[in-house]
Amino acid sequence: MADVVMDSKHEPVDARDVTDLVLQEILAGVLLPGTWLKQIDLERRYKCTRPEVRRALDRLAQKRLVEHVPNRGYHVYEPDGRRAREVSEIRVILETAVADTIVENASAADIAALKTLAAHFDLMVLNGTMLELYEANLAFHRQLLVLGGNQELVDLITEIRQRTSSAPVSQWRTRARVERSGREHHLMVEAIEKKEAETLKELVRQHILQS
Repeated sequence: MADVVMDSKHEPVDARDVTDLVLQEILAGVLLPGTWLKQIDLERRYKCTRPEVRRALDRLAQKRLVEHVPNRGYHVYEPDGRRAREVSEIRVILETAVADTIVENASAADIAALKTLAAHFDLMVLNGTMLELYEANLAFHRQLLVLGGNQELVDLITEIRQRTSSAPVSQWRTRARVERSGREHHLMVEAIEKKEAETLKELVRQHILQS
């Protein structure tokens, strides 16, 4: 039987490897950039062993979400403005490049699925935690990219997004900006439904750059 830990809501979570749990809390802003990650604290937090914690931190260090400082330990990576800007620019290039294919491939069922995911994001704005909001946002964008028909691209963009730790926290500074993100999701779906690829490209660009 798999080891079980408790998440932030004290619900059982299958956790032979705590990498995903730490990653989720970094991306959700629970563990803020610069936070020192004491291994004994993480053991207690996730009810796991020291080797599991060390393995998780090493994996996250490889993704540049955590930084290892010799003789001091690990802390959540603090991306500088230049790095965050360049990651956003890469995302714009990649995600707008598949807009034509997304519009071409999207069926009525695909559009309905996107509408459902956009509505779920809106619900999480009202009632969800930051982690639930992040996951709802990720689910919408992942489904959008899946319509591009290139799974390697979906995986690549997912990995690139992880290079800007706590992205939702840094981007969604106000409730108004979060709500605007939700409206942009619906506008993207509308552009797909109307077969307006150029409109979709511009919406994606604005959404990523938060302009």
